[in-house]
Amino acid sequence: MAEQVATLGGGCFWCLEAVYLGLRGVARVVSGYAGGQLANPSYEQVCGKRTGHAEVVQVTFDPAGISYEDLLRVFFTIHDPTTKDRQGHDVGPQYRSIILTHDDHQRVAAEAVIAEIAAAGIWPGTIVTEVKPLEVFWPAEEYHQNYFARNPFQGYCQAVVAPKVAKFRKSFADRLKAA
Repeated sequence: MAEQVATLGGGCFWCLEAVYLGLRGVARVVSGYAGGQLANPSYEQVCGKRTGHAEVVQVTFDPAGISYEDLLRVFFTIHDPTTKDRQGHDVGPQYRSIILTHDDHQRVAAEAVIAEIAAAGIWPGTIVTEVKPLEVFWPAEEYHQNYFARNPFQGYCQAVVAPKVAKFRKSFADRLKAA
């Protein structure tokens, strides 16, 4: 089966990228912007909260190595899907929880996993994750790509990204890429 692509937003894209890069079955991860109306936005424009875009990652994966549904289960573990336009201290529509689907299979799978997570009571609040079709994905500037690996001692990486990566590694130890 050919590689597939998932597009997900759940707060800062540096966090999602760092997690998915360590997941077995994932071939590559690109940080970027999607879900808004401005063509080819810059980071500064997206942070200005007027583009409609969210910070997202595009995860290219081998469905023989990991299912789309399991990518989503990881997604719902590494961010809080119950806070509208917010992840921790990161506030604004660019940090919203969003799944941008590439086809009907992904839409149905996203809705099913959301129902599964809600029924399991993993999060105390109502899941507010948007599910909508991907229109266009805009890759972020080069300095955002592989950010955590290149800047592990940067303050935000130490305070926010590293704990999420550690939680992921503990929760999904059986799914990590070989070192």
